[in-house]
Amino acid sequence: MQIEWFDVVDENGTVVGQATRAQCHNGSKFLHPVVHVHVFNSEGRLLLQKRKRTKDIQPGKWDTSVGGHIQSGEALEDAIRREVLEEIGIGVDPSQLQTIGRYVFESEIEREYFYSYACTHDGPFRIQEEEIDEVRFLGMEEIDALIAAGVTTPNFNQEVVLLRKEKHE
Repeated sequence: MQIEWFDVVDENGTVVGQATRAQCHNGSKFLHPVVHVHVFNSEGRLLLQKRKRTKDIQPGKWDTSVGGHIQSGEALEDAIRREVLEEIGIGVDPSQLQTIGRYVFESEIEREYFYSYACTHDGPFRIQEEEIDEVRFLGMEEIDALIAAGVTTPNFNQEVVLLRKEKHE
């Protein structure tokens, strides 16, 4: 198994070092960069993915359309292209994405520096079966019900607030 390396960043997203995936997820709280892309369809419904039950973090929960770590030394735009293609099988032009925001999210075991974007695409999608059980377009009322039921990831819940500010509702 190949060791994954992530850049460690400061609160402004500036690289200050490197650490392995295991080090970033072991409670060290090394701040490391992540990209999220929210995919809406032409009807304004948001694509959510259900994480595999075998995932090390937030298994079986509903999450952002596309999300993943930026590898050490990888350009943000390359990470966006890679993650979107890997997870849902579509190509995107990062310059065409709408910026939702940047923020730091902290859980009990990690701290992540998020770059969050949105785009519109109606599919079809080819999901990464090793990481995703299913994807589904949902309206905001349906998403609110999932959040209330506690079956969404905490960072997705935070991003819903950002999406509402950007009027994706």
